[in-house]
Amino acid sequence: MAELQTGRPADLTGRLEREVRVYDFLDELQIEYERVDHEPATTMEACEEVDKKLGTLMCKNLFLCNRQKTNFYLLLMPGDKKFKTKELSQQINSARLSFADAEDMLKYLDIEPGAVSVMGLMNDKDGAVKLLIDEDVIKGDYIGCHPCVCTSSLKIKTNFILEKFLPAVSHDYEVVKLVGED
Repeated sequence: MAELQTGRPADLTGRLEREVRVYDFLDELQIEYERVDHEPATTMEACEEVDKKLGTLMCKNLFLCNRQKTNFYLLLMPGDKKFKTKELSQQINSARLSFADAEDMLKYLDIEPGAVSVMGLMNDKDGAVKLLIDEDVIKGDYIGCHPCVCTSSLKIKTNFILEKFLPAVSHDYEVVKLVGED
């Protein structure tokens, strides 16, 4: 795993366009962030190593939809909480939720599985995806997220996401309270 860096990579060689667009957009908004490059984090242990390096808890980012695939949601929640679909469905008055397909993830957020992130909302020009944020994420000082690829992780102040990034991408959010219990 690379060392913690401030801002965009000095050398963008080999970086995907979707990742570079995130850095360009954050710079345009004058949002400061720290970044670490790493191998794809496919285990909880690997995720914990990234968390330690960033000094924050990475958000669990879930891309969800209703059964009819007419409503899509991006849920940000603490990585250590269990997700209970029934609990969330009741709070947002939705039919049973499930994980959306990879094709829909690519279509709406320009993200592939393993890299789901709030940063993908910059690609949702039509506002098709509703953002849901667990109250514990809102309470935190920082949000850990991917720059639309799973080989880098960012640490951004929560208020920068809520007060600068989301208005710039024309997305609002709904706070939910997940306890992760039956």
